[in-house]
Amino acid sequence: MASQYYEAIGRRKESTARVRVMSGTGTFLVNEKLLGDFFTRYGDVEAILSPLSAIGLDSRNFDVTVKVNGGGVTGQTESVRLGLARALVKMNPNDIAALRKSGFLTRDPRVKERKKPGLKRARKAPTYTKR
Repeated sequence: MASQYYEAIGRRKESTARVRVMSGTGTFLVNEKLLGDFFTRYGDVEAILSPLSAIGLDSRNFDVTVKVNGGGVTGQTESVRLGLARALVKMNPNDIAALRKSGFLTRDPRVKERKKPGLKRARKAPTYTKR
């Protein structure tokens, strides 16, 4: 069972995903669950598999295992997508142009802004009262 695999890390907001891609029969496991069972929201599975379709590969030719933790559903979805795209680049460096053009290799830098003292949240100020 010791086959060659390609591993990459994807991050988004507070979420981190470790993705391993190897040749196989099309099994896609996320935290020991099938992809469709872990990401039940409409469109999430298609978003995760979009790097494969961008370079014209079929997901049935690869086994993918993912360990993802932290963040919410959207952050986890996008971190898995980034990790998958990075693993595909390690597998075949010629695909980097197509994946970069589609925007799958760009790490989204937006994170939650810290709360400042004297404010209710990061930017929301308390209600002003004149008297």
